[in-house]
Amino acid sequence: MVSTHAYDPPAAPSPGPAKDAPASHTGTIVAGCLAVCLAQIGLVLPAAINGVMQRTLQASGSELTWISDAFLVPAAVLALTFGVLGDLYGRKKLVVGAALVAAIGYLVSATSHSAAQLITGQAISGIGAAALFPASLSMITAVTPKPAARAKGLASWTTALSLGALIAPLLAGGIVEHASFQWAFGVTGVLAVVTAVAAWLLTTESSAPEGRSLDWPGQITIALALLSLLYGIIQGPSDGWGSAPVALSFVAFVVFLAAFLAVEHRSTSPMLRLELFRIRAFAASAAMAVIGMFGFLGGAYDLSIRLGVIQHQSPLQTAVPFLVVQGITPFIWPLLVRLLHRVGPGPMLVTGFMSLAVAQLWLRAVPMHETGLVALLGPLVLNGVGFGLVVAAITAAAVNVVPTGLTGMAAATTSLVRDLGQTLGPAVVGAVALGMAASQLTGSLAGAGLTPQEHGIATAVLNAGGPLALHTADLGPLSAKLGPLTEHALAHGYNNGLLLTSAACVVAAVVAAVFIGFRPISTRPAEAEGSLA
Repeated sequence: MVSTHAYDPPAAPSPGPAKDAPASHTGTIVAGCLAVCLAQIGLVLPAAINGVMQRTLQASGSELTWISDAFLVPAAVLALTFGVLGDLYGRKKLVVGAALVAAIGYLVSATSHSAAQLITGQAISGIGAAALFPASLSMITAVTPKPAARAKGLASWTTALSLGALIAPLLAGGIVEHASFQWAFGVTGVLAVVTAVAAWLLTTESSAPEGRSLDWPGQITIALALLSLLYGIIQGPSDGWGSAPVALSFVAFVVFLAAFLAVEHRSTSPMLRLELFRIRAFAASAAMAVIGMFGFLGGAYDLSIRLGVIQHQSPLQTAVPFLVVQGITPFIWPLLVRLLHRVGPGPMLVTGFMSLAVAQLWLRAVPMHETGLVALLGPLVLNGVGFGLVVAAITAAAVNVVPTGLTGMAAATTSLVRDLGQTLGPAVVGAVALGMAASQLTGSLAGAGLTPQEHGIATAVLNAGGPLALHTADLGPLSAKLGPLTEHALAHGYNNGLLLTSAACVVAAVVAAVFIGFRPISTRPAEAEGSLA
């Protein structure tokens, strides 16, 4: 999976004074870069090995979705709270603790022989990553008070994230090409321990507790709301949309979301400033971030399933397309920065989201039996260019429409809603694709000329594990009969998933054109300055 974390650092709070004078500022930057590289590796790691994990664990489609989202959920909803914790109690302690928590999670994943254990390990590692993202950035800004030094520190941080995104597919693909998938998590766990030791030995402690406080009620209610929503979306195709647990999860989502809004409205230090949404352009920008990032990461998840699960490509072969997508953005980043200041975020977002939409439709047009890289190169390059345009401009679009004093909160809020969109991508695409595939298979099995015994076996596997389990199950000679049926059904489902994600990108482009517009980045509309007065 790919993530906008790699190029869009969240707004850092006041850095606060560095406390441990003997520690090297260079050491702090090195440790911070290691920490954020580790977090990004964990986020991208499953993309190249989804197929191997599914076949090894015989995971159902919903379990495979949970393996990715178990990491994404805490990274999305806990980052703001961990940022405050670092400001209150020290970024060095938080990075050391977070890296050790991530190491524990990778140990759980590395010893997993069931989907449930792997999901648990991913969730623990995601909690660690949720702290590493903001704390690594804050401790670098704390030791670089001068603008020139801070610019170099932030450049190093961004480069480390880019490197993590590029390393992860090669790391996972290369290891799993010659060993079990558990080794990929084990090696990442070793890197987490190295990161913790480096942070402890090299990092200068810093904090900035003034004016910072925790919003536990808001944190708890938004986490429960998101988990309830994801449970309903992911489990719906397998458990039935009308089943009691799924229906209750959607009710719980509404209840917890209402509670979150009520809590934030009354809080003196909310994690989310609801009054920002009174600014029409900011509200539109937030909606654009959710919809657009849902479209982008949903498309990336769809590509991962296509390569690794449906086509049975090797982990290293699966890794290469993601290297293409990830590698384009750092290559064109200097051009993107100049474009942002010259034309503003609006044109970049419109062009970027439309590029993503076209790339996903192009990918959909490539026949499922086509496994060569050449056929995919066009949509992959266009996807990478669109990704770069979007991540370079998406936060600037939000901060450009709010009063100057609220730009930090606007950037943090955009980061939160963008990550929520990314979390929903795999869940919704998986639900749509697997639901359609299961429906088609139910009908096609009846006319496949199977014996009653064969039909009973196939139906039992389909009902127990879903279309992906039936596609990868070792059923002897029966697998040869079922292969074309399951591949066609899955291609139908996941191709329709790409229709959904491309439509989301088009909607995001329209929102950007209408509400963000084509103002240069230096222009701040009067609406923003007066809305919160």
